[in-house]
Amino acid sequence: MLRRSWILRRRIHVPILWDQLLRPRPFNSSSLDHFPARARQYANQRRPPQYNRFQQSQQLWRTSPEFRIVVVVAGGAITLWVGSNIEQVPISGRWRFNCISEAYEAELGRVEYEQTMQEYQGMITRPSDPRHQMVGRILRRLLPNSGLQGDLEYHVIDDEDEINAFVIPGGKVFVFSGIISMCKTEDGLAAVLGHELAHNVAHHIQENASLPYLITLVVGLVSLFFDNSAELTRFILKYGVKLPNSRVQEAEADHLGILVMMAQSCYNPEEAVHLWQRMDQASRSTVPQLLSTHPNSKNRIKRLQEWLPEAAQKRAASECGNISYYADQFHQAFDSYRGSGAPPNRTTNYDGDDSFW
Repeated sequence: MLRRSWILRRRIHVPILWDQLLRPRPFNSSSLDHFPARARQYANQRRPPQYNRFQQSQQLWRTSPEFRIVVVVAGGAITLWVGSNIEQVPISGRWRFNCISEAYEAELGRVEYEQTMQEYQGMITRPSDPRHQMVGRILRRLLPNSGLQGDLEYHVIDDEDEINAFVIPGGKVFVFSGIISMCKTEDGLAAVLGHELAHNVAHHIQENASLPYLITLVVGLVSLFFDNSAELTRFILKYGVKLPNSRVQEAEADHLGILVMMAQSCYNPEEAVHLWQRMDQASRSTVPQLLSTHPNSKNRIKRLQEWLPEAAQKRAASECGNISYYADQFHQAFDSYRGSGAPPNRTTNYDGDDSFW
C-alpha cells in the first residue's frame, strides 16, 4: 500500500512538473515568476553585466547642461595640453608625447648619478686602467658626431658578470667590464656606446617619464565611463602602448648610434652585427618580444643588416681619412703593442634580460 500510494502521488505530480519545468517556454522576465526563489537568484547572477556608470553618464549628458559644459571644457583642456606637448625626436623625426622639461631630466640624472656612484663605490677603475682609456678614446671620436654639448664623464665598473652600459642625462657614462669583454674590439664597444649616447640625444628619459602621465589620464577617463577597476585598460596600455614604445626607442637608438655616430666616426658598422650574433648565442632568455621592453636578438640582427648599406655610405662620406683618424689608429696600435689594449677574450653568459642597454 505504501508503494502504491507513492506511485499515485508521483502520477498526480508529473503533469504539474511538466507544466512548470519541462514545457519549453521563451525566457523573459515574467517566466521567472514560475521558478522558486533560488532559481530566480541564479538566473539573475547569469545576466550580463550592466555598465551603470556609462548609463548614468549618458543620462547626465541628456538632462544636465552643466555636465555637458564640464565635459566639453575638460576635454578641450586635455586636448590642448596633450597637443602642446607633442614633439619630434631629433634626427629620426618620430612624433611623441613629452611633458618633461630638460631641467627635470637633469635633476633625474643627478639623482641617478649619485645613486650609481654610491652603489658601485670601490668597483670603479682608475683612469690609468687600459679599459678606462679605451672607453675615453671611443667617446672622444663619437662625441663630435653625437650632437651632445660639453664634455663626457665616464667610468668603468669592474664587474665581469654584468653585461651592461648606460649614459645618464648630463653626460655621465658608465660601462661594465663585462660588456667590454663581450664586445672584444673597439668597433664593437663603439656600437654599444653609440647606442647609449643616442638614448640621450633622443631624450628617451623625458619620454619615459612623460608616458605615465598620459597613461594615467587615459585610464582615468576610460574607468570613469566603462571599467571601474581599470585593470583591463592598464593591461591594454602596457602591452599595446608602453612595451611597443620601449622597443621603438631601442630601434631608434640602434639607428642613431650606428648610422649617425658609429659610421660617421669611422668605426666599422658590421661589428654591431657581430656583437649581437654573440649576444644571441650567449642569451638564455625565452621571453617573447611581445612581453619585452627590447626587441629580440634575431630581429635586431636582421634590422642591423638592412641598415649596413646606408651605414657604409655614411662612413664613406665622412672625413675618415683625416689626420686625427690615423693618429687614433696609431695610438690604438701602440697601446696594443704595449699590452694595454682591449682585455683578452672570454666567454660570458648573457641572460638576455631587459636591463641590458
